[in-house]
Amino acid sequence: MPNRPVSKVVENRVFVTVPLDLPVSEAAKLMQTQGVAAVLVVEDGRLAGICTERDLVVDVLAADLDARRTPVSAVMTADPVSVGAEMPFGHALHLMFEGGFRHVPVLNQAGALLGVVSVRDALALDVVRFQEELRMREALAEIL
Repeated sequence: MPNRPVSKVVENRVFVTVPLDLPVSEAAKLMQTQGVAAVLVVEDGRLAGICTERDLVVDVLAADLDARRTPVSAVMTADPVSVGAEMPFGHALHLMFEGGFRHVPVLNQAGALLGVVSVRDALALDVVRFQEELRMREALAEIL
């Protein structure tokens, strides 16, 4: 799976886009109802930024801002690092680790949004490895 293209990791997955002027309270509601931890902020159909749960906690709640009046543009990460659709998932994880962030937008060659890859996706790698180890242990148990 680390060599799998990120486009395969995010295919058929919900991602949410919001306009720059959407109040963060509305962005938070969308995150809750859609079950996502980040929204992609767009302007004229192009990626302008990303707003995550952490942005809401640190930049809105901890700063005691009014969530109904603060637009996502005030707390988003502008021009976030993004990855191309064919980048290996392992490389995207490395970028997240090195950059200290947990979400990376995925774009096709034309710059259109395909989704968001997350460090949570790395858990799937551990599950695959765990399943392989279980199969190997079962096979060894049958032999012994």
